Amino acid sequence: MSGAGDEPFIAAVKPLVDAIGGQLIPPDEAGIDDVVLQWEGGDVVAVRLPQLADSLDHILAALERRKGMPLADLDRRSKQEIVRNLEARGAFAVRHGVETVASALGVSRFTVYNYLNREKGS
Repeated sequence: MSGAGDEPFIAAVKPLVDAIGGQLIPPDEAGIDDVVLQWEGGDVVAVRLPQLADSLDHILAALERRKGMPLADLDRRSKQEIVRNLEARGAFAVRHGVETVASALGVSRFTVYNYLNREKGS
């Protein structure tokens, strides 16, 4: 990437990039869909954003790590909370989002839709 003075900037943005499933790349390797970050007037690093479907898989894996167990092993209330949070993050706008989440939670698509409809009825 750039000079050694840029390392704190890169270290500062890395947790965010990791959280979204992105990748840090040198700015001169950035493609048209990459986001080049600048600091103090110069290109420091580029971020390659994940495809939306990959982001959902990344989010589910992070939730699993945070919970310390497979999401399918969680109780119903916890699964409902996860569905609420994922809906707030737009997870179900992704093609096959309901199927992906249902598989990760070890429930049917119908159950995920029930969780979503329960929230809308509240």
